[in-house]
Amino acid sequence: MRRIAAAAAVMVPLVAGLNGCATPFVDKRPMSWQVVVADADKVANCTSKGGVRVAAAAYIWVFKRTDDAIEADLLQLARNAAVDAGGDTLVEGDTPKPGTRNFAIYKCGS
Repeated sequence: MRRIAAAAAVMVPLVAGLNGCATPFVDKRPMSWQVVVADADKVANCTSKGGVRVAAAAYIWVFKRTDDAIEADLLQLARNAAVDAGGDTLVEGDTPKPGTRNFAIYKCGS
């Protein structure tokens, strides 16, 4: 009986921790929710604010994170960078390797 209780005491936190592999881990900067993602042809009249390469962890400890969680982190990191650069619009670029992405940052609004 003690072995079952001990196993349960280990498994409950472990399973609860795995739930975190599906959730984003990146904090949201104030105003980052206003940053939009646009196609390259929509930013012709915008001011370039540079670019950023972002990377997100594919594994937490030994557990693989979901693709959706990784994508959410990449986008949030890029939105945070856009706020820091004074931009309000992102254009997705290439993906040099899994878990990374390049974004161009633009200021399109007033």
